[in-house]
Amino acid sequence: MSSKIIRTSDPQMKRILEIAENVAPSRASVLIQGESGTGKELLARYIHTKSNRASKPFTAVNCAALPEGLLESELFGYEKGAFTGAEQRKVGKLEIAHQGTFLLDEISELPLPLQSKMLRFLQEGEIERVGGLKPIPVDIRIIAASNKNLQELVRAQKFREDLYYRLNVIPVEIPPLRHRPLDLDLLSEFFVEMSCSANGLAAKKLDQEARKKIHQWRWPGNVRELQNVIERSVLLTPSDTIFADDVKIEGFIQSQKNLTLHPGMTVEEAERLLILKTLEYTAQNRTHAAQMLGISIRTLRNKINEYKMDLNDGLAAELVNDSTQGGAL
Repeated sequence: MSSKIIRTSDPQMKRILEIAENVAPSRASVLIQGESGTGKELLARYIHTKSNRASKPFTAVNCAALPEGLLESELFGYEKGAFTGAEQRKVGKLEIAHQGTFLLDEISELPLPLQSKMLRFLQEGEIERVGGLKPIPVDIRIIAASNKNLQELVRAQKFREDLYYRLNVIPVEIPPLRHRPLDLDLLSEFFVEMSCSANGLAAKKLDQEARKKIHQWRWPGNVRELQNVIERSVLLTPSDTIFADDVKIEGFIQSQKNLTLHPGMTVEEAERLLILKTLEYTAQNRTHAAQMLGISIRTLRNKINEYKMDLNDGLAAELVNDSTQGGAL
């Protein structure tokens, strides 16, 4: 999808774009929160293209992708001889992005020592290379993105409160795709067109039953998951029409089993069944299941233990290993 265009028919998303366009010319920091795959980096790029920094660099760094020591060097750079192996000066990405826009993706994964250094940069507008002797002025617009609730991390003392307020000048919460039904047809059609064009295929279209199937799924992976499913459907469908059976969605068949509630069932039994079905629906992904249930991962884990959902529990047969699964932008 183009970095300059966000396609939406959803009123809430349209309001977010209005806010983004209004604040784009300012220097204010923006904090974009939302589930994995909702388009946080796309929105950050949109803000950049609407700002007076559009002709300058847009730089994105994923704070979860690099170990702490390397992340500091990537962001702030280092001087020759600062540590073993530092044979020459390295200019950091913050310095390179001077006068542009800088996206700190997955800001929740920024280690606490670097949070302190980032706070100082935001306060002073200066960076210090590792091993440096003097501060270097840098003028950049900071946008931070997170698929985790930073307020909860602040309460858990895993994220600095002062840094949170520095970043949260303009807060934006991107709604998940399951809350944007008007966007499903729009994005599906766009991804079909884009996939056909990118792969040199003749134009294809989705039939009505395929569209219906797309609307029946809750898309725990959001727009990214939808794009992948549509591209797969385009590539594997020989005809110029994509039918429902051509739309392969992992976990879809299992999710169609009815959630059976009946008179006389206790609240605990109903809750247990709902948790089991939600875990099944998300392919045993606790992160997505907790988000859908509106509870924390810790609460979900406690419920799993309370209701003894173990390896012998049918639908929960793979729960023991799913704690390593989770989304990221």
